Amino acid sequence: MMLPPPELLLLLLLIAGLAQPAAAQKYRTAAGFRSDGTNYGLTIQQLIIPKTTLEGLGMLAPRERSATLLAERHFGILGPSLNYYLGAGAHYGRHKDDGSFWGFDGIIGAEYKIAFIPIVISFDFKPTIEYGSGDWNRFPTAVSVRYIFWKKRKTGIFRALDKL
Repeated sequence: MMLPPPELLLLLLLIAGLAQPAAAQKYRTAAGFRSDGTNYGLTIQQLIIPKTTLEGLGMLAPRERSATLLAERHFGILGPSLNYYLGAGAHYGRHKDDGSFWGFDGIIGAEYKIAFIPIVISFDFKPTIEYGSGDWNRFPTAVSVRYIFWKKRKTGIFRALDKL
């Protein structure tokens, strides 16, 4: 069982304290690659309501594969390009030694939309509780790089207010 360094937790708490409630992510759909050093896979994020996304993860490791679905709430930090997010979800997977496993996930992370190019980079901490696995919990951190397929567009009165 490996816990994240105290500096990381302190940094995430500091980022959470600087949040601006009116800002959120700048995209509707983004997909890309995710890795924590031993697991790697695909990630896709879809905006479902303002400031809230669903994220799907398909992960592979040398001895297992898993799928995760997370609901995440985004909060802006110093504008809409830098966000932190909190969420929860569940996963199901198959381990070569232990067979099928499932569990519950939490997530806290930060993401940055790179200026002038449609790329989002994120770093997160995703603790899990597992059933049917040799490990009853995990505490991984990971990095994701996503390409923005559909930008968030403002409509109606919000489009007019942006031009002012």
